[in-house]
Amino acid sequence: MTRALNFNAGPAALPEAVLQEAQKHLLNFNGTGMSVMELSHRSKDYEEVHVGAQQQLRKLLAISEKYEILLLQGGASLQFSMIPLNLLTKGKIGHYVLTGSWSEKALKEAKKVGPTSILASSKEDQYRSIPSIKIEQLEGDGAYLHITSNNTIYGTEWKTYPSSSIPLIADMSSDILSKRINVDQFGLIYAGAQKNLGPSGLTVVIMKKDLISTPPDHLPTMLSYETYSKNQSLYNTPPTFAIYLLKLVLDWVESEGGVEVIEKRNQEKAKLLYDVIDKSDSFYSGHAKPDSRSNMNVTFTLPSEEKTKEFLHLAQEKGFVGLNGHRSVGGCRASIYNAVPVDHVAQLAEFMKWFQVRS
Repeated sequence: MTRALNFNAGPAALPEAVLQEAQKHLLNFNGTGMSVMELSHRSKDYEEVHVGAQQQLRKLLAISEKYEILLLQGGASLQFSMIPLNLLTKGKIGHYVLTGSWSEKALKEAKKVGPTSILASSKEDQYRSIPSIKIEQLEGDGAYLHITSNNTIYGTEWKTYPSSSIPLIADMSSDILSKRINVDQFGLIYAGAQKNLGPSGLTVVIMKKDLISTPPDHLPTMLSYETYSKNQSLYNTPPTFAIYLLKLVLDWVESEGGVEVIEKRNQEKAKLLYDVIDKSDSFYSGHAKPDSRSNMNVTFTLPSEEKTKEFLHLAQEKGFVGLNGHRSVGGCRASIYNAVPVDHVAQLAEFMKWFQVRS
């Protein structure tokens, strides 16, 4: 069977080698005579998977022992609520930088919990760039500063991260493991798995231990970071198969040469598409300003809605999947996460050139 040329924004492409490995052991994992999906989450065989995933992520991102690695459910969207519920304590303010729809949603949930502020926003510019921040505007009673590191809908990405005296929190759902980062810059990093880490249903939280505290009595047990920290993310049944696939993806990243190699490959893939856009004499127009361009989500428009429909129709006929822009902005979007092969991106670049010539 021929694999699709998968440019979906999420759930997104998984490494073919990971899928093959999972398939090989689907009915009999580790000689147990059971699938990972059938193992008790309290069993030794599953424990090796669970702890192994945490250890492998710690190794790949050089995460120090000052941080907990939590494996949660509810997607990144649940973190929009958990973060303020746990960290936005009385008398504190949650500061937010708006760079797209997901940061707007994060702010919306925080407002339900306590005081918030918009430190900076690029909304007036249709979220075409990452706004500059005046750190001196941060008030002394700030609980945290929240950013969305990569914006899937608009195709923008933070190139450097702000530094301040209050904890920096980042939603890295769509660019975690895509490049090297200094985890010590952050108080908390969270990421839905379905773009660069594994399948949907799992959320990874990397959190400074000193931010984990005894929750207020009114906070539900399942919404407290302390619950997961005290129980190795095994307070209740975790998404065991998703965590197994996370472990396989992390092993794959290591086998490819680690995050440094993945980063260079992602830069190569993004350059293939941005070069076509920049040399197209405005036939293709990138949404993001050049200094804010994402290496994960390349967003662009064509001269007309009719051309866009024709482009997407012919692309589908050629086997390309998931190139429609988000319904809120239209146009086209190529999501080129870690698992998307360079060859698939090169084929898309050639298709884009061909389509322009025939038009």
